[in-house]
Amino acid sequence: MTPPLLLDTCAIIWISGGKKVAQEAENAISCTFDSNGSIYISPFSAWELGMLMSRGRLPSSINERAMLERLIALNGVSYAEMNADVLINASYLPGPIHKDPADRIIIATAREYGMTILTRDQKILDYADQGHVNALRC
Repeated sequence: MTPPLLLDTCAIIWISGGKKVAQEAENAISCTFDSNGSIYISPFSAWELGMLMSRGRLPSSINERAMLERLIALNGVSYAEMNADVLINASYLPGPIHKDPADRIIIATAREYGMTILTRDQKILDYADQGHVNALRC
């Protein structure tokens, strides 16, 4: 069985915009769809997208809601559960990791549910290299 994937906010931006992702990430997405696996989006990414757009840091022809709806409309893509355990665990991640709340919540979500994060964020990729979470460069 293919492990579930969790799209980091940057992956949401790239994929919803139709931009090319790394071959390994493309293969993982295809394999997940082919095996009727699951791809998830953290609800916290909605907040992060909103903050980026409201501050003018994410120029886009579509708004954050449309970005998310475009992905959620795909069969097999849904929102990850974000409960109190995930939020508390984001405060106690092992090893060195930066303090960005969105990244910490995405990492904690992936750890809680055994997901692999698709990301371009080098800090998350470095954290994965330390063995604390599974991640693929997108």
